[in-house]
Amino acid sequence: MSINERQNLTNKNIQEKANLIWEIATNLSGPYKPHEYGKVILPMTVIKRFDDALRDTKMAVVEQKRIVDERNLNEKAKDAVLKKVARHDFYNCSKFDFQTLLSDPDNIRENFEAYLQGFSDNVVDIINRFKFYEQIKTLSDANLLYQIISEFNSKKADMSPDKITSNDMGYIFEELIRKFSESYDEEAGAHFTARDIIYLMAELLIINEKEDIRANGCYKTAYDMAMGTSQMLGCLEERIKEVNPEAELKLFGEELNEETYAIAKADMLIKGGNADNMKYGDTLISGDSDNPLKDQFRGYEFDYIISNPPFGIDWKKERKFVESEYEKQGYDGRFGPGLPSISDGQMLFLLNGVKKLKQTGRMAIIQNGSSLFVGDAGSGPSEIRRYLIENDLLESIIQLPNDLFYNTGIATYIWVIAKSKEIRRKGKVQLIDSSKCFAKRRKNIGNKRVDLSDECVDLILKIYNDFTDEELKQNGLVVESKVFANSYFGYTKVTVETPLKDEKGELVLKKGKPQPDKSKRDSEIIPLGEDIDAYIAKNVTPYNPDAYLDRSLDKVGYEIPFTRIFYKFVPPTPSSEIEKDIKGLEAEESALMKELFENE
Repeated sequence: MSINERQNLTNKNIQEKANLIWEIATNLSGPYKPHEYGKVILPMTVIKRFDDALRDTKMAVVEQKRIVDERNLNEKAKDAVLKKVARHDFYNCSKFDFQTLLSDPDNIRENFEAYLQGFSDNVVDIINRFKFYEQIKTLSDANLLYQIISEFNSKKADMSPDKITSNDMGYIFEELIRKFSESYDEEAGAHFTARDIIYLMAELLIINEKEDIRANGCYKTAYDMAMGTSQMLGCLEERIKEVNPEAELKLFGEELNEETYAIAKADMLIKGGNADNMKYGDTLISGDSDNPLKDQFRGYEFDYIISNPPFGIDWKKERKFVESEYEKQGYDGRFGPGLPSISDGQMLFLLNGVKKLKQTGRMAIIQNGSSLFVGDAGSGPSEIRRYLIENDLLESIIQLPNDLFYNTGIATYIWVIAKSKEIRRKGKVQLIDSSKCFAKRRKNIGNKRVDLSDECVDLILKIYNDFTDEELKQNGLVVESKVFANSYFGYTKVTVETPLKDEKGELVLKKGKPQPDKSKRDSEIIPLGEDIDAYIAKNVTPYNPDAYLDRSLDKVGYEIPFTRIFYKFVPPTPSSEIEKDIKGLEAEESALMKELFENE
């Protein structure tokens, strides 16, 4: 299925459901402001989907619960039996469902709470993550609980899995979260990534294995360290199963936002995956700490990692854990290469992913432009780039078009990390500029004004596969690729000293050695592989004959000057043309003035 076809899955059925749920939300006006509607509507949508999924087996589960209680089975055995009868990895054993709740309006709150408590523990955890009981009280006090349940019980609100697939449900949640976010001018992109971007990332992950997966299937693992509602994992699984329906991909995800974590876990339960692999935690907190929010996947390794972690967000609350892991564990931990600025933690997620990749693993991760160049030689960001490049882990960086994300219009990049590169890619990094490869949207969604169409993705993948210096143009789309040796991005920063002289112009010596004039200290950036002495003789000594180097202060740095590499010089307009334009404007002004005064 093409990306365009997948994008068109936001069809009438999905839009109808999203619009219906949003209409239900408008009933909350008064006790809730529009940006607060999600506190009620998101958990209610999840609960109704569970209710509809269990409809066919509900009575059998209630009867089976009576039987197992009489047999005095232990809780683990009861749980297993009831799941088997429910034909899902969850169940509800209360006597109520959404329909029977409506038969007793006077006791709607007590009955609804009893209904919720009848769910299996894994669903109870999801409901608690929404902090939903607080909302039940608010709804009950405002005499809205019965009305909201009634609205969700309409025929149009049927969300059973045979009516709405997990993929469709993902679209519905995306649409709802976007609406709630926009009503408060909140950054919707903090919750999810547009699917056109995810599908490109998925293709980049499996591109070298696609034919093998098609022929032989696969059994692999995938991880998202900032999973949101888990749509990245879902899209990757979807893509692999389109290549081969028999392929198996075991999904793992971690998320700190409780509501989006709850949605991700609910989605995994509904589609029959292992919901226990969806974890609530803070990826950056060391897995060996006592903090209950610690990284839930310490020691795990995965075949694929796909992620869009937050960028431009500080890591102050994780600072003591990150610095402790860095100092005590070094390269045995995740952050051995270095630490980025406290104001932006995106490169910490990058290092976490590198640590958790299998030796044959691949990662596609979103970063903004600062990861390319921020930090002087010897700084944390520079050392992280150095580690990735000198260990031949960085395979490619693709610049995406601006205005592709819901919550930002700035330049963004996909970094492709590979623990085991193809032979032709070893020792090299491919940079791809696809900033001019996009299709304009008819209607903007937040900051998202453009999409990656099928044609865009095909062009990007073609130039990636070609792995050479070239520019491809097609129907107004432009993509450019450049391939460099790893060493191209490295440099030595050398310190250039000028001897200190006294009032007589004589050198100031200490133990027979010239002392540097610190006010005249300078530095030079010299590409790796270039002879430093020859460089200084050519570029420094002719202008400062007394200059010398303090090689003890040498620092190796790495940066990826993406913008400079793809810069296209546009010659200025010739002065003769500018003069001609000016004269033309002057003549036009004279004619207008003449006409004005003649009319007077």
